[in-house]
Amino acid sequence: MLNPPSFPDLFSAFFDLGPALADASDVFKNASRQPNSLDGWSLTGRSPAVLAEMMPLMKWFYDIYYRVSSDGWEHIPAHEPAMFVGSHNGGLPAPDMHMFLYDWCRRFGTDKPLYGLMSPKVWAAFPAGARVAVQMGAVRAHPKMGIAALNQKASMAVYPGGIQDVFRPYAQRHKIYFHNRQGFIKLAIKKGVPIVPMISCGAHSTFVVLADLYPQMKALHEMGMPWILGIDPEAFPVYLGLPWGLAAGPLPHIPPPLKIHTRICPPIYFERTGAKALRDSRYIDMCFHRVKGEMQAALDQLVLETEGCVL
Repeated sequence: MLNPPSFPDLFSAFFDLGPALADASDVFKNASRQPNSLDGWSLTGRSPAVLAEMMPLMKWFYDIYYRVSSDGWEHIPAHEPAMFVGSHNGGLPAPDMHMFLYDWCRRFGTDKPLYGLMSPKVWAAFPAGARVAVQMGAVRAHPKMGIAALNQKASMAVYPGGIQDVFRPYAQRHKIYFHNRQGFIKLAIKKGVPIVPMISCGAHSTFVVLADLYPQMKALHEMGMPWILGIDPEAFPVYLGLPWGLAAGPLPHIPPPLKIHTRICPPIYFERTGAKALRDSRYIDMCFHRVKGEMQAALDQLVLETEGCVL
């Protein structure tokens, strides 16, 4: 069942949103003045002060709009960096990702570093948003940046499935889908850090992806049709969502106020790490399927416990 907040409660809560929106607007304005220093190729772009300014807005969405419930934070290793691995949900807004960031900051403070790998295409498609994301901890999705973060003993968040995951069909909303990308496994093995799964349900029910027409659109592109903005989207979903009704393409939608549940799972440690383990492709494949399998089992359990995330 949907279980949305009552309209009077949500309407009155909008009056509390003004100051938070003003702070967020200031963040975007300030970021636009320094585009070259926020390109995602450095760890120095992350700003605890900017995160603090964004916290009221994230808190409003966390407490009022999505009414997030979260557990399992006691599983986070206390004295070593970790790689948080999640399944990407909810289209371009990716609400559960932002709610995880809010949870991290309210529990550990904005000074404790957490970096997230973000597609380079975000800088091309949404440059202003990308610059703000850098100030909130985003870096380029490149092994170099993952290694740099872990070398600084900072934790990092990874959503390996990328845009194919965030626009996976509605029928797969409770499936862990990494688009068979194993780079995060190789990075964890290389640096010897544990993987901490983070799962959620609810966010991918905020719209209904019917199909992915990317193969057909790619064929048209090869026949001469240009990509919008000159960017290969890698996914071309057809979905039902606000405000479009029926939408085609990787467009952002307005997520309705469905309740979101998130859970941090126990860390996964690999028995073998380092350069020698990286040369064993069968071992890497085994570790990948272990992570995917454990996350799927945990997500299945979360769905059973929280009927509200099932439409």
